[in-house]
Amino acid sequence: MAEKNGVCLVIGAGDDTGAAIAKAFARDGLTACLVRRPRHGDALETLAQSIRDEGGKAEACPCDARDEEAMTALFERIENDIGPIEVAVFNIGANVRFSITDTTERVFRKVWEMACLSGFLMGREAAARMKTRGRGTILFTGATASVRGANGFSAFSAAKHGLRALAQSMARELGPQNIHVAHVIVDGAIDSNFIRENVPDVDQKREDDAILNPDHIAANYVMLHKQPRTAWTHELDLRPWKETW
Repeated sequence: MAEKNGVCLVIGAGDDTGAAIAKAFARDGLTACLVRRPRHGDALETLAQSIRDEGGKAEACPCDARDEEAMTALFERIENDIGPIEVAVFNIGANVRFSITDTTERVFRKVWEMACLSGFLMGREAAARMKTRGRGTILFTGATASVRGANGFSAFSAAKHGLRALAQSMARELGPQNIHVAHVIVDGAIDSNFIRENVPDVDQKREDDAILNPDHIAANYVMLHKQPRTAWTHELDLRPWKETW
């Protein structure tokens, strides 16, 4: 029986950064397994087909990453039917802004579920399988909110702080088992659909290289996966050259 292709699992394979990460790993020879909620199934299949059109391998895998049973079943299906997960990327954002008095319990809980609980579920399931093989890479996408709580972002900052702590704990536990865990702080605006629709000078920012390019972000994720274990990076922060520190 032919050996199955290694897999890069992208939880949060949206239209911009997530798509770029999936495409970058597919170009590097892995099968990209793309995850968003089931209501985005058509968009996932469009992305998967675009990767296949470029000569890569990709599978659309709709799943609610907040659902423990669904996530466990997803990992089982990928490992059994598609291939061993060599890289697991958590890229769910959940960036919302409310004043503290307008932040309901429901909002706070849902943001935490999307940006923190889902990361834990992915990390746990990936670690369980990577430990049996003695190798693997687990990457978490953070944000400015991972290290600094800003006005109006109490829910988002709390969730992203939690995700960063999760990544730190996992790195200390799994690093000695040859599993590379890294946290990437994306500290700035990304050239995404949301930014293009809401920032009036985005074209000038792109011309000036003053906005994060999703393909360049993705290149750093591939770099982290390929790092020799004598010099692993745990935390990497990315920002354009004109970004204010």
